[in-house]
Amino acid sequence: MGSPFATERRLLAADEIDQVVRSHYPELDGLDHGELRDLARWLRSQHGRMRDTLRERRRIHRGKAEPRGSATESAGERSMAEKKQVFARGLKRVNGRLAHLRSDARRMRATAALGEALARRGQAAIHHPAAGETSREGMRALPSMRRPGIVNPARVGSVSQAGRNAQAARDSRN
Repeated sequence: MGSPFATERRLLAADEIDQVVRSHYPELDGLDHGELRDLARWLRSQHGRMRDTLRERRRIHRGKAEPRGSATESAGERSMAEKKQVFARGLKRVNGRLAHLRSDARRMRATAALGEALARRGQAAIHHPAAGETSREGMRALPSMRRPGIVNPARVGSVSQAGRNAQAARDSRN
């Protein structure tokens, strides 16, 4: 869930709040591609700076590193983590807007390419060969792939007739 503007204003310095306000949506739509790219770079650098500072403070707190300067006297870790999240949310909005602009540009290029292809197809000469004065041989017959039958068609009924004759001979012997 996003944080309200008042929370962002409370966490950020005056120069930082101006950039983060530009990453919110009414102002975000008015920025061109170059300004969006610069804003994304700034937000990414601020997010990275906060991330590195938080990592260093946690290492100092665990005893893995020696404190440098007045690192322990500045804002608490919780407010720094919230500040880092403010930059992350701003970066997410800016990246989404950049992705939207890229997809719009890609769609426009594809539409232009399709229009050009359609125009080329419309300008191409239509090729319909003449039928000629007389018909030709037509379709050629393909040889049948069936194998020839094993039994001669003239002998088809003779087998069953032979069976009937043999049965009649057995019946007459009894």
